[in-house]
Amino acid sequence: MPRKHLFEFIDQRWFPEAIRNYETDFLQFLSNKTKLFVPIAPVLLKGLKNTNGKQLLDLGSGGGGAFLSLNEELVRQEPSIQIQLSDYYPNKDAFQYTVDQAKNISFIEHSVDARNVPKELTGFRTLFLTFHHFRPTDAQAILQNAIDSKAGIAIVEAQERSFKSILAMSFSWLSVLLTTPFIRPFSFGRILFTYIIPIVLIFTVWDGIVSSLRTYSEDELKQLVSQLENSTSFEWEISRMKSGPGELIYLLGTPKQS
Repeated sequence: MPRKHLFEFIDQRWFPEAIRNYETDFLQFLSNKTKLFVPIAPVLLKGLKNTNGKQLLDLGSGGGGAFLSLNEELVRQEPSIQIQLSDYYPNKDAFQYTVDQAKNISFIEHSVDARNVPKELTGFRTLFLTFHHFRPTDAQAILQNAIDSKAGIAIVEAQERSFKSILAMSFSWLSVLLTTPFIRPFSFGRILFTYIIPIVLIFTVWDGIVSSLRTYSEDELKQLVSQLENSTSFEWEISRMKSGPGELIYLLGTPKQS
């Protein structure tokens, strides 16, 4: 099916910060509890090795990113790795909770735009469940900024434009109901807007379905890369891998070694 860049509540400036945070907290909790992104660890470590780096700069970290479970695997293989979380709408409470769980993780308090990352923020860039939020021109800007900065980049998505993915998102309200009491940091507001006034359920289901419809296919990622300036100065790997019952679509880009 063709890619459709429909409306997601979580992207809107006017969307209440607390509700946005409840939604991103849920995504963070679920991805870590299911170890959704652990299989991508070898790809990230390959990217770090190819760039001679030890630091990851996560863009669009949402409710803390995927790093509570993923970090354990990364540290096991590369004990000196450091991770910085960032977001255009930083969820500071969730970031702090993540940082409290791992000594090698820190976060940036101010807003960070993945399309124009400040030069002082260095490291191998990662985007988990984030790239689909950007229209093609903005998606290319993210990749172009990485090339211009000579910064390696990895993009990882866990949904795709398929009936199976859309069906799974349609039932995400059930996962929200089952997991909400266990999400940390605890919030009475989260309980209120999940069980009493169930707007978190509505927004999560809508945004989940739209996320599937927005996700770039492997061929579309290749097309985006082909249109970048100096794209041949990078090595590109665009593929997919198994993760539990589903698959991860990923892009890995690293500067070619001279």
